[in-house]
Amino acid sequence: MILVTLFIAAGTMLVMAVILSYILGWANKKFKVEVDSKIESVLEILPGVNCGGCGYLGCSDYAVAIVTDNVPVNKCTVGGEPCAVSVAGIMGVEVGEMIPIRAIVHCGANANDRLQSTPYRGEKRCNAAHLVAGVQGCTFGCLGFGDCVRSCNYDAIHIVAGLAVVDYKHCVGCGACSKVCPRKIISLKGFPEEMIPTVACSNRDKAKDAKAVCTKACVACKACSKISDIFIITDNLSACDYDAYSAQNHEDALKSMEKCPTNCIHFIGKPK
Repeated sequence: MILVTLFIAAGTMLVMAVILSYILGWANKKFKVEVDSKIESVLEILPGVNCGGCGYLGCSDYAVAIVTDNVPVNKCTVGGEPCAVSVAGIMGVEVGEMIPIRAIVHCGANANDRLQSTPYRGEKRCNAAHLVAGVQGCTFGCLGFGDCVRSCNYDAIHIVAGLAVVDYKHCVGCGACSKVCPRKIISLKGFPEEMIPTVACSNRDKAKDAKAVCTKACVACKACSKISDIFIITDNLSACDYDAYSAQNHEDALKSMEKCPTNCIHFIGKPK
């Protein structure tokens, strides 16, 4: 009796498995979504790191947007020009102008340049330290605990003397460091030249207050903007108009750097 029951149970399970396999096979054919072969081809070329530097959630979303929405093929900062050229070949379009996107740290003060700092004994993370009042006199500057370093998959940013410094030989402009910085002092900008000028400060306090907390703070003296129109003073802080910078105004930018009283203007990028 027990043996008969086992055979009946096994037979029932076998019949159910066959029926379910048939149903799943039918559903797979019935509801199958056809994927454009171009999307698969583009996705094979993209690097697959899903960094979001292109503005999309990942490589899959960007591949779909290229094929279905005709978005530019040159948005992949990791793949760069070779990737864009290959994708353009699939789509039958022009690559367009490609300006390398790189990260810029808008702070130039290392640990010795910061004034009014107090010892921090909490979790050694920028996100944690940012929530503690009085960690630094300057509430705009780099905290130096390396959240950006841990986020980078390309070994392109390091903490040097308490300050985040970009290694432009390795930076691909993926934007990972910019996303995790709690003080939002890391931005992504186009580099029309190998080296470009930048104002390494984010302090928007008035000159007296800025100088009280940092020896490298911008004091909005306008010395730079009087020499070169690529520097614009807004809210007590000078900033570089990167779209206006080119080799033609390089000399004026150098003069502005030399004139800066707090040495907060630097040239960054790959040295020639």
